[in-house]
Amino acid sequence: MTISAFSFLSRRLAFAVDAGLWLLAGLHGLLLVSFLVVVTLASGARAEDGACAGHNLLTEMQKDDPDAYRRIVAEGDAVPNGKGLFWKIEKTGLAPSYLLGTMHVTDPRVLALPKGAPEAKAQARVLIIESDEILDEQKAMARLMTKPQLTMMMDGKTIQSYLTPADTEKLQTALKARGIPLGAVSRMQPWMLSSFVALPACELVRKAKGAAFLDMQLAKDAIRAGQPVKGLETMEEQLSAMASIPTEFHLKSLMEMLALGDRMDDVMYTMTELYLSGDIGLTMPMLKAVSPDGSDEEGYAEFEQRIVTARNHIMAERARPLLEAGGAFMAVGAMHLVGEEGLVSLLRADGFTVTAVP
Repeated sequence: MTISAFSFLSRRLAFAVDAGLWLLAGLHGLLLVSFLVVVTLASGARAEDGACAGHNLLTEMQKDDPDAYRRIVAEGDAVPNGKGLFWKIEKTGLAPSYLLGTMHVTDPRVLALPKGAPEAKAQARVLIIESDEILDEQKAMARLMTKPQLTMMMDGKTIQSYLTPADTEKLQTALKARGIPLGAVSRMQPWMLSSFVALPACELVRKAKGAAFLDMQLAKDAIRAGQPVKGLETMEEQLSAMASIPTEFHLKSLMEMLALGDRMDDVMYTMTELYLSGDIGLTMPMLKAVSPDGSDEEGYAEFEQRIVTARNHIMAERARPLLEAGGAFMAVGAMHLVGEEGLVSLLRADGFTVTAVP
């Protein structure tokens, strides 16, 4: 994860999703920010070979609870534009542009572009990504350091100030598995800690070894090919959106994510499998199915509006002039594409014809 944002389903469905997994959905769209921070801290993640472990929760559910599986599939099928990663954008008189849904991970399977995408990218006039600041990690980190309030607690408190000893131990264990000492991050905002926990240890190992996540790989390839790269957001904007959500919501989300324990690997594995199959609309129904019961509506509407819907409209607005010139290749988090206020729908409302590339 971005962050990136994994939900454009109806508000009713969003409210049904547990706080921790709902935050995971948003965080995945912002993981490109967390990647820049966490790799400087990780000192010894356990997955030494960078191999990811996990089970596909939907495959298991299909076998063990076929009725529940069918309900999830039906919910996913109802999500507008929920199938497909690669889309063609057309308007009369313009060279076609293309839209690729990405996943902000270093998994080699994710780095392999879908059929037709390499050729479209090679012929593009410009590459559009979420943030072009990922091209210079050191510069991006230096810029973030000038706004410490976006990532750090500035009131002298630490995360331990909010946690019970038992919860502190859970957090310490989760961070240790990723090679991150709690003392090094104890003053960071709870949502930053959640993003660290969301990242599997294998991701940290691969990144520490120099592997690029998909968006960064696309941007670096474009620079080498002499293609201009344009960003739709700044990292400060992304961080500001997350920091604007009340701390209480983030604390609740962190605790519920920690409660998943080792199951987080299965959740991330399943999300990756859904991405690879192009079944993006199944992501939130899957998260809903594996989340604990008892979530309420408090905080979700605000989170959805600030982290998902508002950012989507900003991306569409800033991409519009680049797409109006034709010949663009746009790559953003896959879940920015789906739903009634996803980019596919918003671009169609702007007069573009947007069709999935088979």
